[in-house]
Amino acid sequence: MHDLSTSSLTAWPWLALFAMPWLVAAGGAWLAYRYARRLRQMATHRDALRRELADAAAGDPAAPGVLSREAFAERLNEVADRADRAGGQFSLLYLDLDGFGAVNDAVGHRRGDEFLREVATRIRRQVDGPVCRIAGDEFAMIVEGDAAQAREVARRLPACMAPPADGPLAGRLAGTALSCSIGIAHYPEHGGRSLLLANAVLAMRSVKLAGGGDFADYEPQMGRDAREEMALLADLRVALERGQLSLFYQPKVDARTLQITAAEALLRWDHPERGMVGPARFIPLAERHGLIGALGGWALEQACRQAAAWREQGLRMRVAVNLSAHQLRQDAMVDGLVDSLKRHGIPPGRFTVEITESVAMEDTRITRDAFDRLRQAGLHVSIDDFGTGYSSLASLRRLPAAELKIDRAFVCDLETSHDARTICEAIVHMAHTIGLRVVAEGVETAGQRDLLVAIGCDELQGYLFARPMSAQALAQWAAMDDAPEAPEFSPSLFDPTRPTDL
Repeated sequence: MHDLSTSSLTAWPWLALFAMPWLVAAGGAWLAYRYARRLRQMATHRDALRRELADAAAGDPAAPGVLSREAFAERLNEVADRADRAGGQFSLLYLDLDGFGAVNDAVGHRRGDEFLREVATRIRRQVDGPVCRIAGDEFAMIVEGDAAQAREVARRLPACMAPPADGPLAGRLAGTALSCSIGIAHYPEHGGRSLLLANAVLAMRSVKLAGGGDFADYEPQMGRDAREEMALLADLRVALERGQLSLFYQPKVDARTLQITAAEALLRWDHPERGMVGPARFIPLAERHGLIGALGGWALEQACRQAAAWREQGLRMRVAVNLSAHQLRQDAMVDGLVDSLKRHGIPPGRFTVEITESVAMEDTRITRDAFDRLRQAGLHVSIDDFGTGYSSLASLRRLPAAELKIDRAFVCDLETSHDARTICEAIVHMAHTIGLRVVAEGVETAGQRDLLVAIGCDELQGYLFARPMSAQALAQWAAMDDAPEAPEFSPSLFDPTRPTDL
């Protein structure tokens, strides 16, 4: 072993003195780096807190955790900037509840707002990104990722519309079937950030047009469809003012005698350029844009006027008119109809109002009140499109209905489907058990007619007997009453001393 020399020992202090500045500099640099990193972390945390506070301040007080439109627009720009930098994708979903008016009718607007808060909370659990309540029952949300991820979220969202399982709203909304329509626009495929919301709305409206309760991606055709809808809406307003609308009448025949006893009034629009526009096209348009009240009121008044005109000609025809959900919810609708019947001298029992099964089964305060007023007025009530909804025997017994109309979907399959025949037989048996008459619509073949007569239907309607026609054409037919192979008019319609058949 070698001993350290005296010169080596004396060299160490000099080396330490030489290295000390470097060690101090390195330590200072490390401390500066840690301090800078800590500052950046604190700044990031501060910005996040500021954004949360800003979101809370700019949020929707009626839906906690949901952003205002201004805050949502800022977040949309942030997400778009991030996607632009990284080449990423995201989607904007626009959701509108279907038939939320029925909830307000059932529980009132204050309780309806409580339900919207519940829905908003559920949506926030399903969506990681920002959510905004645009207006009323309409929500927008951002889903980062590809189109498949956005569609998966859209599949989960309808579950958010279910009535609460407990709490004050549970009993009031029990049995209420709510759905939603969702439009999806993908960035950047479906336009820049300024167009994304508008395109998602167009996609949502296309779902509404198809009946709701689904979701759809935006397509360029939807913009053209929207412009076409607006043009048709403007024309419909003009049609109401200029008398371009009319009622056609399709006869109904007694299933025992095959004689005509009544007629259903059907709206038609004779457009000066488009020709005849069917109700399936313009009725939903009127409902979406607030024209259905004026349209329905005109139809009721015109049907009463026409029934009175026929009576002056000696034809005591029973007339049926369809009522929309919107009309049924109007407080003054029943009073207005009763007043029109009195002015034209039409007995209420000779006037039928047809209400679709889905609307009739809405167990809301307003619909219950409307049915009570219909009962008190003595009007003949028919449940239309029966078999397509969720009626129960108990609910049918509570309604003031006099008859059911079997939906044409079952009638058209009657000759080929055992299930259709079984359903029709069950409807007839159930209706007769609780004292209701049964009408079958959409009868087009002799085979369908014979099967319906055999199972006990009371009345039949369809192209086999007559297509819808003008009031003048029906009056001329009744006056002649000698067309070969055509149904005859019941003699009771012409004899005021005899009771007319229902």
